[in-house]
Amino acid sequence: MIPLPRRGRNTEPAEGRRTGRDERSRVRAFGLRTRLLAAFLLVAAVSAGTTSALTYREARNALLKTAQDTAVSTFREQVQQTAFGLPVQEEGMEEVLRDLARKGKPRPWVVFAEYGSVRASSGENPVSTVITPGLRRAALANPYGSFERVVKDGVPYLTIAMPTVFRTGPYETLPSGLVLYAVMRMTDEQINVDALLTAARDGALPGLAVALVPGLIAARSVLRPVRELRLAARNMGSGRLDTRIAVRGNDELADLADTFNESAAQLEDSVHELREAEARARRFASDVSHELRTPLAGMLAVTEVLDEDADHLDSDTARAVRLVSAETGKLAVLVEDLMEISRFDARAAELNADEVDVAETIRKTLQNRHWTEDDRVHAELPTGIRARLDPRRFDVVIANLVGNALRHGGAPVTVRLRTGERPTGTPVLITEVADRGPGIHPDSIPYIFDRFYKADAARTRSAGSGLGLAITQENVRLHGGTIRAGNLPEGGAVFTVEIPLHAEETTA
Repeated sequence: MIPLPRRGRNTEPAEGRRTGRDERSRVRAFGLRTRLLAAFLLVAAVSAGTTSALTYREARNALLKTAQDTAVSTFREQVQQTAFGLPVQEEGMEEVLRDLARKGKPRPWVVFAEYGSVRASSGENPVSTVITPGLRRAALANPYGSFERVVKDGVPYLTIAMPTVFRTGPYETLPSGLVLYAVMRMTDEQINVDALLTAARDGALPGLAVALVPGLIAARSVLRPVRELRLAARNMGSGRLDTRIAVRGNDELADLADTFNESAAQLEDSVHELREAEARARRFASDVSHELRTPLAGMLAVTEVLDEDADHLDSDTARAVRLVSAETGKLAVLVEDLMEISRFDARAAELNADEVDVAETIRKTLQNRHWTEDDRVHAELPTGIRARLDPRRFDVVIANLVGNALRHGGAPVTVRLRTGERPTGTPVLITEVADRGPGIHPDSIPYIFDRFYKADAARTRSAGSGLGLAITQENVRLHGGTIRAGNLPEGGAVFTVEIPLHAEETTA
């Protein structure tokens, strides 16, 4: 037969695969679509927030600077135009201060005067609680005046300090000791600033809502090829190798779709060639097996006659005759096994199920092969277990497993029979065949049921045909069951067969 590349087996249980799919469906809420939308909204939120913050800051600074510059320049001008007599007297000072306050821009001020111990104002209190010591020190140090924004009890104020001076030259001045202060409420500016903040905030939220629409469109345009790729991969996994993806545009996703199509075409061609080669190999094995049956029948008849007369021949001739007889027998077994495998490959194997006593069926299998006459095989067979089985095929299963354990394992071989349930609740018949040999190498377990697979690479020849476990697996599958191989903790290999107790009669 033409050897085909060995395909890796998915040893993950079906329940595990279902669990994995359930977990993926639970986290689908955080899938690619959600992450794309979240990233798009995050960028939109950062952009809108940054733009709103910068706009708010610039507008706020412009608004406050306009009011501040107007008040400072107006107050400086009014102070320079007002003549004060020295030394300053409290009488008449309040009237002058009220006149200055009335001329305040952009809105009226409360004006305070400080000259030595003299304190006067245009308001009710001669001393302001808003003017800070820092502003007083700045006023004494700067003859051109200073200003400061102060928040008192939640109310914003602009405080301006303007010292009066004498000019002693074109560019020289002499402080008079009189310092005037203007205090202006900035509640109107604060209202405007709050309105700007509200407008920026209220404008950003609708902007995010509007940004969601192009985000959805962008996510859809990105995810559509991904969904098509996922569907195409699923179709190819189910055997539809002619699946292709429509290529749209010239972007990276289009390149991905084009690469997928090229890979799918190459895979389809390779699989087609492999299937043709496999079909030819199966036909070849089947044809050879059929063609060999007739000459083998004649050869077996001749070797039987030779075996009977071997005792009357000389030793060398007798040894050669027995060797030819043994090898002819092995060839006959191989041909029968190849024909059986060919029937499975051609879906021609039939299951003739009947309700049988399983313990009695196993006992007959062991007795017919004389395995119960010594201590090589122990059977633990509880009575009363009945199941629908094909007696001939179940006999092959037990015989192959026990024979394999005796040849490649170690005596004693134990055959156990019991019942159990699958996770779905289906009652099953469980048969275990265990030996006391060295066990199966872990690397060989996934391939132990492959045709002609040799667990020991050094054993090029064996008493069997190399197809026994493969035929066993096919017979178990024909019953709707499963078979698995493993090692016992205390040593030795164990093969476990699970067959539904009430299997319906089917055809492979």
